[in-house]
Amino acid sequence: MKDLPIIDPHFHLWDLDNNYYPWLSDGVKPSAFGDYTAINKTYLIDDFLADARNQNLVKAVHLDVGYDPKDPAGETRWLQGVADKHGFPHGIVGYADFRKPDVGDLLDEHMSYANFRGIRQSMNYHQDPAKTYLTDPGISRTPEWRRGFKQLARRDLSFDLQLYYWQMEEFLDLARAFPDVQIILNHTGMQVDGPSHFEGWRSGMRMLAQAPNVACKISGLGMGDWTWTVESIRPYVEEAIAAFGVERCMFASNFPVDKLFGSYDKIMDGFKSITASYSPNERLALFHDNAARLYRL
Repeated sequence: MKDLPIIDPHFHLWDLDNNYYPWLSDGVKPSAFGDYTAINKTYLIDDFLADARNQNLVKAVHLDVGYDPKDPAGETRWLQGVADKHGFPHGIVGYADFRKPDVGDLLDEHMSYANFRGIRQSMNYHQDPAKTYLTDPGISRTPEWRRGFKQLARRDLSFDLQLYYWQMEEFLDLARAFPDVQIILNHTGMQVDGPSHFEGWRSGMRMLAQAPNVACKISGLGMGDWTWTVESIRPYVEEAIAAFGVERCMFASNFPVDKLFGSYDKIMDGFKSITASYSPNERLALFHDNAARLYRL
């Protein structure tokens, strides 16, 4: 299994000496994943590759990480420079606010960098303000937001969707309205509220999976289970694959955020353990091929 090629489709870098990230640069704040003081320090590509050194990591995709909102394309520009020098990341998912009337210009600026693949605008809304990323529930149904979202289809860009399970009906509607946009669910639906929410989460996952243009990244499970074990996350992994199928799922690390809850090896070896009975082709799809296809790597 050490030879299994891995594409990690969800990791982050940050350079606190040269870039501005409000949630990191301005001090630790209450968050959905608890106290993140331990990772509130510069984390560069050499750090990531060192963490992943025991795995056969061949490619990776970087996801937006709360970069300076005054210059969203600045993160893509910086990451392309990292990629040109180090070879990683192979794909870049940036940020855009679809409500902005000039969002098309921002998308074109992102696209001027070779490794750019799509947008993430975290849509999480929660009754707990510490777990809320976007304070306008239902915004994806507004004509203003959808005007901006439509710009993705025109440019063949994907959308990384981060939300909670009770928002899944809203985004099933979005997926059906834009069948030509590849939507990629982040963090297994981000179930951060404990075992009592498992059934609600499972129902939401099965509902969202009805849209064929939605895929699922199985990642971020430590954010909802800080002392996780292979057996404690197994039901989430198995239910996600049951909902979306092997052909629409992929495993990711969410490093260094999930470094708060375990090593890179613990995460990837945990996924390998859970899929021990899968066929070689199924494992290759989950760890490599689906990410290559969905992110056009």
